[in-house]
Amino acid sequence: MISQERYGLVEEDNLAELIVDGDELVVRLRAVERIEAVHGEVRVPLRSVRTVEVLDDAVGAVHGFRVGTGIPGSVAIGTFSSRDAKIFAVVHHDTPRGVRVNLEGAQFDEMIVGCDDPEAVAAALRPPG
Repeated sequence: MISQERYGLVEEDNLAELIVDGDELVVRLRAVERIEAVHGEVRVPLRSVRTVEVLDDAVGAVHGFRVGTGIPGSVAIGTFSSRDAKIFAVVHHDTPRGVRVNLEGAQFDEMIVGCDDPEAVAAALRPPG
């Protein structure tokens, strides 16, 4: 049996969850978010996590060409690509703060996710050492 630790991004049942599932970090999207993101859930190996930082303006940290949904300063959901990085973001207008998970050796360079308590999420996800 695989244990799952959930790090609630928001308290509503209709929004994304950040989950540690065995040796993977998972952004589990709800149906509407899968449509908005033009993407299913994202799974990356936990060993790919390099740093986790708290963002006071999560949507402002998202940049690049978008495949998904975006309203400047309000919503960023989907894949954002620039010359510097490929980012997967799930940030809603009602969760302006969030976390940036910097990755190495995964399909994304960063995941930026809005959450109610980014300090707790960051502390739970930071790699040891």
